[in-house]
Amino acid sequence: MANLNRVFLIGRLVADPELSHTQSGTPFTRFRIAVNNPYRDRSGNWQEDTLFIDVVLWGDAADRAVSRFNKGTRVLVEGKLRQSTWETDSGERRSRIEVRADRVVSLEFRSRSNEESVDEIDDIEF
Repeated sequence: MANLNRVFLIGRLVADPELSHTQSGTPFTRFRIAVNNPYRDRSGNWQEDTLFIDVVLWGDAADRAVSRFNKGTRVLVEGKLRQSTWETDSGERRSRIEVRADRVVSLEFRSRSNEESVDEIDDIEF
């Protein structure tokens, strides 16, 4: 049986991304996006759930994301789910599921001076 691990999400950054480096010098950034999920409740009223999803982006793409994106930027994230595990200082085992991004695309509209608004998309691929 084949396996599939592919995720596509659209959401907004909840904070400015910050650049970090591994001990070997590889750049990466971790950021969180808020993904809204509107639905109708049993009474027919619109409700909204918000999921907060952790995303990690590596290499040159991380450098570009940090310089181009900030809190509130609407992005499309494409990647795969990954589980990270670690042990705390007190010996407790912890884990989290995050998206290891292969591509992050800005969905923001930008306008050029004295021209109509143009849909420019920053496409950052890993």
